[in-house]
Amino acid sequence: MIISALMLFASIVVAQEQPSLRDRADELYSRYEYANAAKLYTKLVDTRKPRLQDLERLADSYWKMNDYESAENWYARVTQQTDGSPENLLRYGEVLKMNGKYAEAKKQLEAYAKQTGNTPFVAVQIAGCDSALRWMSSPTLHRLQNEAAVNTVNSEFSAFPVGDQVYYAGEPNDESSGDTYGWTGNAFLRVYTAPLSSEGALGTPSFADADINGSKYHTGPVVAGENDNTLYVTRTYTGKEGEQQKVAGHNYRTQVLELYIYHKENGKWVSEPFAYNNVKEYSVGHAAVSTDGNLLYFVSDMPGGHGGTDIWYSEREADGTWGTPVNAGPEINSVGDELFPGMGPDGTLYYSSDGFPGMGGLDIFRSMGNKSQWTKPENLKYPVNSASDDFAYLVYGEDETGFRGFLASDRKGGRGGDDIYSFSFEKPKIIILLKGTTSDKATGERLPATAVTLYDGEREIVAKQQSSGEGTFEFVLDRDRDYTVLGQKEGYHADSAKVSTQGITQSDTLEVALLLEPVFRVGQTFELENIYYDFDKYNIRPDAAVVLDELVRTLRDNPTLKIELSSHTDSRGSHAYNETLSQRRAQSAVDYLVSRGIARNRMVAKGYGETRLINRCADGVACSAAEHQANRRTEVTVLEY
Repeated sequence: MIISALMLFASIVVAQEQPSLRDRADELYSRYEYANAAKLYTKLVDTRKPRLQDLERLADSYWKMNDYESAENWYARVTQQTDGSPENLLRYGEVLKMNGKYAEAKKQLEAYAKQTGNTPFVAVQIAGCDSALRWMSSPTLHRLQNEAAVNTVNSEFSAFPVGDQVYYAGEPNDESSGDTYGWTGNAFLRVYTAPLSSEGALGTPSFADADINGSKYHTGPVVAGENDNTLYVTRTYTGKEGEQQKVAGHNYRTQVLELYIYHKENGKWVSEPFAYNNVKEYSVGHAAVSTDGNLLYFVSDMPGGHGGTDIWYSEREADGTWGTPVNAGPEINSVGDELFPGMGPDGTLYYSSDGFPGMGGLDIFRSMGNKSQWTKPENLKYPVNSASDDFAYLVYGEDETGFRGFLASDRKGGRGGDDIYSFSFEKPKIIILLKGTTSDKATGERLPATAVTLYDGEREIVAKQQSSGEGTFEFVLDRDRDYTVLGQKEGYHADSAKVSTQGITQSDTLEVALLLEPVFRVGQTFELENIYYDFDKYNIRPDAAVVLDELVRTLRDNPTLKIELSSHTDSRGSHAYNETLSQRRAQSAVDYLVSRGIARNRMVAKGYGETRLINRCADGVACSAAEHQANRRTEVTVLEY
């Protein structure tokens, strides 16, 4: 008896010493292991009354992971809590802006300002939301193309043409690249070259000369100087002397930058440090050279600036050396960060900033002038800028018909982290208009303030606007392209139509009518199209997850909606087995929605087995695999709204 009691006591002590699920989640969160922490917090919040801090840390984990779609789901839950901090409204607004939902973001930012009285703090972001809505409704003539030949799952950016080649910075994606950078887990940046075609496309890349890539840490970006025998290369020092300094632009992911000047001597690149590098005090990097070669612009957080990182310049002295750095002035520098300056053929300065009204993250601006005298910065608008970070804008090949160039962005639809995009800007020879209407399908009445999105054939957003008070909209289309136009409004099923300009050779006007059907009537049932399960399985397939994510958005955007999520099987197998299988399928779908931020008490999982077949494939009827799969479907019934 005494031995048993001692053993019981020992087991209790051990149990008490084991960290709880929350302890493990908090420990991972404190160690910046956000992906692992999120998995545990997801379990912790799957309860009727989750803790606010668990929800906040889960939402913040996805924010830190740059998974803004998931972060939006969870911040929507966080801001529904009555005891939350106003800071949650601020972060929710920022997440919505990163997802391109500017009208919704503005509401949250204004709610934050009203609760805190800190209107000046969010004034720039609110102004950016207003501007973004206008810019997306009337895009510029820039046409962007992802340069798939050079882009990988990692980051590539800062393309700079030199002759028939382009230099750019990228993260190697193979094990042979050597050491990795602990912050990202990826290899240190290296400089690449890629052939540049006459049409402006990039070909198969290769590492630049070993003389350039000789640094132990990050190397790049690169720009050429007054001739192709001079390169200005940004390198990164990550040693102990520089650990206290950090450039704020997260795309570059560096700590302390140094600028090195490379000269070609006897066929080899020989480097010398820029005279004003100072890794113990500040960063210097991201060079740009004026068209006459007498001014060197660069980015630094050295003392005397206006914000985080500013644009500075040095003048070439009579002996060829660079003079003492001078700040480029308050017109182009803000309280935020200015990064990645570049000079256009006509002397225009292009650069990125997060300190002026913009679409989200870093936006690209332009200004005319030199030294410390500049015109007011002009945002390059959409599609040059997006809800993500856009930077490293470079123009070349300019003539009377237009121009072309490169930029970098981590916008949605890319191949990895930061991607290189080529762009062209050509003046239109003909004008093709798309005019449309948005209406209630049941009554025929026009629906104003409907979100109308124009997609191209690759499902990339071309333009976005709200229909007018009369339920009308208008877009300018390109020649020889296929489009989809989508109308969305709360309380309605979306409607879409396809439009093509293939073969149109003169100015024309196309018309389309979008008819949106009311949704969310109690008792209404609709099928989730393309939600299928493998035979005898109940796991959520990747193609099904994409469709379920749409249901996540519907539930997230309609917080009073409660549903029954039902699953149906084909007729193969016994009735009892199929009922059990369908229940598991419905439950797995509900579990997936819970993992994406929807409260479990808003959903009921119901399996109907083979009792509601939609075709002839009952017991004993010979059917094809496709016919059977059609019965393995998922439906949604509105319970409350």
